[in-house]
Amino acid sequence: MVIKSLELENFRNYGNLFIEFDEGTNILTGENAQGKTNILEAIYLCSTSKSHKGQKDGEIIKFGNEEGHLRTIVNKKDEDLRIDMHLRKGKSKVIALNMEKLKKTSELIGILNVVLFSPEDLNIIKGGPSYRRSFVDMQICRLDSSYVFNLSNYNKIIDQRNKLLKDIYFQPALKETLFIWDSQLQSYGSQVIKKRKEFIKELNEIVKKIHLRLTGNKEDIEIIYEPDTEEDKIEEVLRSNAERDLKSKMTSSGPHRDDYIININGIDARKFGSQGQQRTLALSLKLAEIEIIKNKTGENPILLLDDVLSELDSNRQNMLLESIDEIQTIITCTGLDDFINERFKIDKIFRVNNGIVECVNQENQ
Repeated sequence: MVIKSLELENFRNYGNLFIEFDEGTNILTGENAQGKTNILEAIYLCSTSKSHKGQKDGEIIKFGNEEGHLRTIVNKKDEDLRIDMHLRKGKSKVIALNMEKLKKTSELIGILNVVLFSPEDLNIIKGGPSYRRSFVDMQICRLDSSYVFNLSNYNKIIDQRNKLLKDIYFQPALKETLFIWDSQLQSYGSQVIKKRKEFIKELNEIVKKIHLRLTGNKEDIEIIYEPDTEEDKIEEVLRSNAERDLKSKMTSSGPHRDDYIININGIDARKFGSQGQQRTLALSLKLAEIEIIKNKTGENPILLLDDVLSELDSNRQNMLLESIDEIQTIITCTGLDDFINERFKIDKIFRVNNGIVECVNQENQ
């Protein structure tokens, strides 16, 4: 799988951009705040339908415009696929595959598989539970359409139940309808928990080996899934917590409250891991992500590296280099330092300056 081209119109700081990538290693170089990360964000958006920064569509449309467009051509199993995305302020985005409008944005998942590694990935280790849930959910969603269905419905019902909890404050008679939502949360939520358990088991098998290699067999990693509620107890717990939920006007239990503990040699890395250990863990998870996608789809994902090389020591850099062989890679950096020039086979270099992207020859750098 490779991205052949990306076209942007009124996206972030780009009025119009057309860029053709090499199937090998592509470097986006330039000073900070010039638009390098915006290109990676656009690719990630075409893969997942969401910004990795968590921002809404209206916030990523170029300032002063009401609409934005993205188009990418992807070669997958020797077939060219065209993904079009129309962003509109205050309205839902429109996505088309090969000029055919998708009925749901979730249908985009799995068409273009990318692995994005950025400094923000440290939040998976040291941030709150939502970062870890998002990481796990994204991995399962891109590989299992049934999980997309169950998770989407679960989240919709949580929103509806929370709205009802607020409405009951003004209309107490509505309390009798609260339990209708609980049985549906049991149905969808139990499937979410089941899949999360299966995925964490698979992830542990892969990430343990990677992390041992990264640390010279010194650190054993284990990811422990901590469901807020057991899969067969969701409805029961919701009913027992009903009065508390009515007071707080929000649903206090269920898979949307799950967390994952990441241990190094039996110790919680979030609480007690050093910054170096946390960086190594983040790298291990990203390398495991690549391997899981390869195992499930039979294809390499596209690797996006957003200014992370300078964050890694030589050992971690070497592991990363060994893992991206034969993978299309797009890297952002502020300059072509000795490490990049000496260690990477660079196929294409782009200079990014204030929203203008120019392809340059390596020899001229």
